[in-house]
Amino acid sequence: MTGEVIFTNANVVTPQGTIYGTVVTRGETIAAVEEGTVRTGGVCSCGGSMVRDVEGDYIIPGLIEMHTDHLETQFQPRPGVLWPSALAALVAHDTQVVGSGITTVLDSICCGQLNEGKMRHTLLSMSVAAIRDARSKNILRADHQMHLRCEICDPYVMEMFEPYADEAILRLVSLMDHTPGQRQFCDYAKYREYYKQEDWTDEQFSGLVEKLKGEQERNAAVNRSVILAMCHRRGIPVASHDDTTEEHVAEAVREGITISEFPTTAAAAAKSRELGLGIVMGAPNVVRGGSHSGNISARELAAQGLLDILSSDYVPASLLHGAFMLHQQVGIPLHEALATVTANPARLLSLHDRGEIATGKRADIVRVKLVDDVPVVRTVWRGGNRLL
Repeated sequence: MTGEVIFTNANVVTPQGTIYGTVVTRGETIAAVEEGTVRTGGVCSCGGSMVRDVEGDYIIPGLIEMHTDHLETQFQPRPGVLWPSALAALVAHDTQVVGSGITTVLDSICCGQLNEGKMRHTLLSMSVAAIRDARSKNILRADHQMHLRCEICDPYVMEMFEPYADEAILRLVSLMDHTPGQRQFCDYAKYREYYKQEDWTDEQFSGLVEKLKGEQERNAAVNRSVILAMCHRRGIPVASHDDTTEEHVAEAVREGITISEFPTTAAAAAKSRELGLGIVMGAPNVVRGGSHSGNISARELAAQGLLDILSSDYVPASLLHGAFMLHQQVGIPLHEALATVTANPARLLSLHDRGEIATGKRADIVRVKLVDDVPVVRTVWRGGNRLL
């Protein structure tokens, strides 16, 4: 537990807009947000309070990441290479997450193997065990929770999902179908490129496509139904993944799904808005100026008011950068752009104690300096404790 900390001479991004002022934290909580400054010369202790002059930098809420595959890259940094220490891999991931300004992260772990052989099964069990262990030892700086990504066409998905369905930190489940020829991979060539099968003969690739379509026909409907029922009984939010058509979205709503992750077309995003689904797009899509799979541009959706949340997906640093680019490139007010990585995910995940610089919220605070229009994380605090 910390005492009183005063952040002053700051551009404070509040839910209503940006003010020049001061934020006061006491213990784990934001105690006050005020216009104006406290006189100080850098960092000093005044009457038992720690006063920090942030020199005009931004004070923003700690970022909330709801879908990142980055942990998997630490466990498996090269194809066929499994890092020998699961704890070390998780701590390395935690370091990069916090350095990116993320104070709450849903580690997104895949349930399903398909083209990955047994490696996905191993990564799942290792990841969950490492998160449990590290949380019990209180060695993680960010608040790590879980998001299970379920490949519904996979014959082994239930075997992988069921043991973890009652994890207390399971905050989100997404239903994925990466069968080539639909959703993310309407373009077969993009599927072939993504899974590094360009060197296959056309005959080999056609055989794989037929095999995967057969798995979809046999498994997708029943797995989807069972996983949805399990999540609804437990009150776990469910996301639909890579919606492409209006019918994909309508089906999701009929099934009680509340989030559309990475819709691939403007039509699917517009239908999601009409039917009340939260719309998630990738921050790398924003930073790069387009989708790596050739699908809809996140900037285009944002300009049409069809984006609620950004996810860093595979690059943690893209989350903050993407939010600032929504402001700089699309013209969205900064407080609304930053809400896509703070208040909006907090609301959809029922994390009501965080996500805003507001009195009574948890003191998850990030100091950000703009350098050549790039947001640079200077310091990070979670629950009143300095992490960086």
